[in-house]
Amino acid sequence: MIRANCRDRFTAEDFNFIVETLGTSQASSVCLSELLTDPHLRDQILDHEMLFQAVLNDHRRLSISPQLYFYILTRHVLKETGILDRGICDYIASLLETYSKTGLMRSPTGPEGTPIQYLSDLLLALRNASNSQVFLIRAHLGNYSLFLTGVFHENVAHRVERRGAPDLSFYEELGSMNYKVVARHELARSCDLSDIYVGLSERFREIRLALNRLSDSLINLDEPKMPLLG
Repeated sequence: MIRANCRDRFTAEDFNFIVETLGTSQASSVCLSELLTDPHLRDQILDHEMLFQAVLNDHRRLSISPQLYFYILTRHVLKETGILDRGICDYIASLLETYSKTGLMRSPTGPEGTPIQYLSDLLLALRNASNSQVFLIRAHLGNYSLFLTGVFHENVAHRVERRGAPDLSFYEELGSMNYKVVARHELARSCDLSDIYVGLSERFREIRLALNRLSDSLINLDEPKMPLLG
């Protein structure tokens, strides 16, 4: 399950990177270290352009965590799009961090405990799914649709041309609709995700286009297995 928790999982190396990048003197470094303990001030510090440039220009030598890496880059492209909600940014950064690890791109499991492999099977599984399984399946459909059309949009377009597979608009509608439905689920409320899901639903296309820019010019992920296109 994806949560908006990148900022809660920054490491000591992450904070050292921030202090070393922004600190101009020993005194300012000490001050920065203290400010980073305040969540509100930390969020403002994370928006600093120098951090983005350092991540962008020195990414091969960075020793920062994936969660800080994806948060800074995601925050940059979303701000360019006019999406300023840090919770949405945190959620998408967590999604990119999780889905960039191929082994963690598993679909929800069916009644037999095995992963549900295909889109049609996921939709059929909703008919007999438990309340919690409905939540997981719909959240997965939203997440995968966003990741697929955001990071691998060229691959989707290529498969449409070659195989007549579902196009980008299909996945945009699928993702937006499932985020909208899952936002009303009790588990979304208990996990403090309702407002984030609403934002993802309402601005799915804008976020997808922002992720297109991210994948085209800022990051390079190896192509994962994509069961929804199977």
